[in-house]
Order: sequence, then C-alpha cells, then structure tokens
Amino acid sequence: MKKLALTLFLVLGSMTIQAQELTWQTDMNKAMELSKKEKKPLLLFFTGSDWCGWCMRLQKEVMKTPEFTKWATDNVILVELDFPRNTPQSPEIKKQNMELQQTFAIQGYPTVWFVNASKKDGKINLEKLGSTGYVAGGPSVWLAGANQILSKKKA
Repeated sequence: MKKLALTLFLVLGSMTIQAQELTWQTDMNKAMELSKKEKKPLLLFFTGSDWCGWCMRLQKEVMKTPEFTKWATDNVILVELDFPRNTPQSPEIKKQNMELQQTFAIQGYPTVWFVNASKKDGKINLEKLGSTGYVAGGPSVWLAGANQILSKKKA
C-alpha cells in the first residue's frame, strides 16, 4: 500500500511540475521574436487573471494540464494579455494590452486568439487565424478546437 501511495504521489507530482514548465510571454515584441525564430504562431490569451471566473476555470481545466503543456510546447508561443484588477502592471504592459484589446475587439474574457505575427517596415502585422474561449469538456475538447484553428495557418 505504501508503494502504491508513493508511486501515485510521484506521478502526480511530476504532472504538476510538467504543467508548471510553460512560459507565458507578456511582451509582444519578445513573443514575436520567438514566434519568428521557432516558426510557430502566437496564442494570445486575453484574461482577467485575478477576477474572471471563466478565465480561472480555463486555466485550471485546460491550460494547467499536462496535455496542454505538451501541445503548447510543440505548437505555439504563449502570450498572456492580462487585465487584472488587483495585480500591478507596468505602464508599458498596460498600454500594449489595451491596444491589442482594441485591435482584436475583445468584448469578454477569456478570449484566445491564434495569430501569425510579422513585422514590416517597423509595423506589427497580425494575421488572425481564429479565436476561442472557454470550452467545456477539458483539454481534449479545447485542443481539438485549437488544432482546427491552427490547421488554417500558412505552411
């Protein structure tokens, strides 16, 4: 019985560690550099991290799972565009997030946009591939929708 409990603890512990390994960019310029370097689209996660219940639910049910971690590592550059009520942010990040919120006409949270990003003549160009939000059914359902959106990306 002790072996079973120890094994279960180690397996769950490793899953938790794996799920925490994701790096969420907050600076679009840095995210775009990574996108270009790794030839991956951006996943833009518009969230209210400290007040939006559906955002927290999406995080818990999908984005903090081992399935999402593996998928995200293989397929996208993660960008968190947060609109917190209680967590301080730098003026530059607030400005960037507000501009992107207007660009994508975000009306509710969570909203996830998949985009191909490029710069031309110093201007950012964001090619919209598609968007989603909270989807009931856990990581497999959410990832199926994300894969359908990403299938539209240019090779």
